[in-house]
Amino acid sequence: MKLKKNDPDFFEIFNHFNNKEILEYVSISKRTRFIVTLATLITNTSKEKYAIAVRDALEVLTPVEIKEVLYQSVAYVGLGKTFELFEITNDVLSKNGVELPLKSISTVNPDNRHEKGLEIQKKYFGSENIQAMIENAPEGQERFNDFLSGYCFGDFYTRDALSDQDRELITFCVLATLGGCENQLRGHVQGNFNVGNDKEILIDALTILLPYIGFPRTLNALAIINEY
Repeated sequence: MKLKKNDPDFFEIFNHFNNKEILEYVSISKRTRFIVTLATLITNTSKEKYAIAVRDALEVLTPVEIKEVLYQSVAYVGLGKTFELFEITNDVLSKNGVELPLKSISTVNPDNRHEKGLEIQKKYFGSENIQAMIENAPEGQERFNDFLSGYCFGDFYTRDALSDQDRELITFCVLATLGGCENQLRGHVQGNFNVGNDKEILIDALTILLPYIGFPRTLNALAIINEY
């Protein structure tokens, strides 16, 4: 790798901070650490680091779980950033002996995806809150709530392989990495609490994220966690 050869100080600093100073402070499992790392690399579209992380994650995550971290990120990161990452993921899996395509784990169809997504929204964030959001949508803008229920929650959150806790933690990591999403991050901090991820888990995840997203985004996310 030319970067490693020509910029040895960068890699020494990164490896020191990421391996020595970070891991001594976190208690989340190695599986969860890989989920957090994959989520932030997807969001930053860090293709080379992401490919390495996919390969290494096979130690503790199934191929289906790895693909699901990517699926879960799509609605938040967008197709533009994630499209090529599917090809990278499939390439790494194939090179490591995984037979593709993987079995579909979608649980909805075109007729029930909106209904099932709305059920999950209400489960995570409370029926009254979601109903108020729908009723208070400005005239002519109701479609965005429909998209949120059918696409974001209906098409992705209903899929198998990952738990509610996994999916909300991925969403937290994606929003923290994106930055500028404080309103959404605030809602998903509460969503994490509602599905069983406590404050310590979120702070551990944020500790893992720090080298990847920098101090401003980390401290903004930490401030939101500390509101609760």
